[in-house]
Amino acid sequence: MRQSRLILEASRESDTQAAGQALARALPGDATGLLLALEGDLGAGKTTLARALLRTLGATGPVRSPTYTLVEPYDLPGGQVLHVDLYRLSGADELEALGYRESRGTSRLTMVEWPERAPGALGPVDLACRIDYAGAGRRLTLVPGTEAGAAWLQQLTGDRADQIAELS
Repeated sequence: MRQSRLILEASRESDTQAAGQALARALPGDATGLLLALEGDLGAGKTTLARALLRTLGATGPVRSPTYTLVEPYDLPGGQVLHVDLYRLSGADELEALGYRESRGTSRLTMVEWPERAPGALGPVDLACRIDYAGAGRRLTLVPGTEAGAAWLQQLTGDRADQIAELS
């Protein structure tokens, strides 16, 4: 797999939301079991991006942060999407108690915030999205980890080339 990455500059919250919307539109229609890792400091915008992605995929009710519930499932028109937050986990062994492995295998997409809290336990990350503070804004760095992630990133850059900052 050719290693590539996409870097997006987000000067406003709406830019982070637009990135989430673009990720949703680029999600392969036949996707099953994809893993999107959302990395970044507290308040960087992980949940903002996830919420926009979920809304674009058809979530109509409340889209809550899974900080306290740990897992929020969404049964959407294109299939189930799981939003997982591992911030409060103390180790990878707690991930199994959540039913993560079984749920991931049947969901269309699993988004995991704080994936570093369960090193090696998540399985292959298809696409990692790192959100860092960059001055008053944010820098989103998307890196594929599998062929499916590379195809997702390619779809994103092909469909949204006019609105994407740079591909390196």
